[in-house]
Amino acid sequence: MASAKTVYIGIIGAGGVGKCFINQLAQLAVRRPAPKLVLCYIATSKKSLYHADYKPIDIASSVHELTTASVGAPPALPELVKYLSSVPAGAKSILIDNTSSQDVAESYPLFLRKGVSVITANKKAFSDSYQLWQDIFSAAAESGAKVYHESSCGAGLPVISTINELVATGDEVTRIEGVFSGTMSFLFNSFAPTEGSGGKWSAEVKKAKELGYTEPDPRDDLNGLDVARKLTILARLAGLKVESPTSFPVESLIPKELESVASGDEFLEKLPEFDAQMEEVKTTAEKEGKVVRFVGSIDVPAGKVKVGLEKFDRSHPIAALKGSDNIISFYTKRYGSNPLIIQGAGAGGEVTAMGVTGDLLKVLSQI
Repeated sequence: MASAKTVYIGIIGAGGVGKCFINQLAQLAVRRPAPKLVLCYIATSKKSLYHADYKPIDIASSVHELTTASVGAPPALPELVKYLSSVPAGAKSILIDNTSSQDVAESYPLFLRKGVSVITANKKAFSDSYQLWQDIFSAAAESGAKVYHESSCGAGLPVISTINELVATGDEVTRIEGVFSGTMSFLFNSFAPTEGSGGKWSAEVKKAKELGYTEPDPRDDLNGLDVARKLTILARLAGLKVESPTSFPVESLIPKELESVASGDEFLEKLPEFDAQMEEVKTTAEKEGKVVRFVGSIDVPAGKVKVGLEKFDRSHPIAALKGSDNIISFYTKRYGSNPLIIQGAGAGGEVTAMGVTGDLLKVLSQI
């Protein structure tokens, strides 16, 4: 197969991760002149910038142009599929999704069937219904288009590529365990440190929000669903047919009484009333000489997935994490009782975008 001389790139999402990725793409286009990378489409949820004749958009100034120029609303997704699948003859096209949009995620099979490769940081496509998961990969197999999603689990950490390689080379993953949320990592490392006493739970949650570690409404982190989505992805890659992130036990750290308060601010205001509950959890662990952490685990032979609080010895690698780092341990037949461990920053615009850029390099090497 002759390799494409020109690759047309369409980007959806120009927020934190999107901007970092565009900066990395601009540098990549200079460093790697072949194949020629042409940015032909960029959009947010409200605006889009593209030319019917595929005239290149300057990568470095694209975000500025998109936000300041008088441009139209994004076309409907089927129209975008048509646009990206009709690039000039001999060229290839790639959709980069840096959003968390459910609608965009559900449209991946449409892009892939038309030969448009998909690279994404969006967890929803791979952790939603098992049917969508199957549709995405069968559409890619059908057309030969590529689909990569390293940043859907652990930002730029090589989590997806590692499990894919373990499975593809014939190893058998038996157990996966770890801290999968930079937010939860930061919270518990401050609330229940291995040395010293830590702060009050509500104060640590407030601090995490002020530092930008949590979602605008911290309940979106504390409900455990973000971790459950990552576990769903990894369980499926390990061979389990997990139906959805709500099909296994997920422990929420939101007090029942505060689940339905009107806003994140009101939630933070009332959270101190429930500090005693988390203090008791911490004290119980301390009496056993342990610390409490929010972890996800997958037992592959038993077909069990769960997310929630667990107690660990202070010397355990999960207990000894620092800051907002993630740690993922893969127990496999080949690695035996000493797991393969991946550890490092599990959140942040630059490292998440790096995962997307790394996936782009993989696709470029294949097309």
